[in-house]
Amino acid sequence: MGASEKLSAGMDKAKGKAEEAIGRVTGDDEKVAEGKAEQAKGDLKSAAERAKDAAKDVFDR
Repeated sequence: MGASEKLSAGMDKAKGKAEEAIGRVTGDDEKVAEGKAEQAKGDLKSAAERAKDAAKDVFDR
């Protein structure tokens, strides 16, 4: 996984966790849902990069 992609995925996850926490504290269910969605976006980016790296490893052999 490239450094910029890894950073982007990590930022999405962190932003999502923060949004979710703010939503929980303020009782804003919509903000909680937005936070969870942002975390899922980060997870998907991470998974895509891992798959890309795995495919690259297979073809580099």
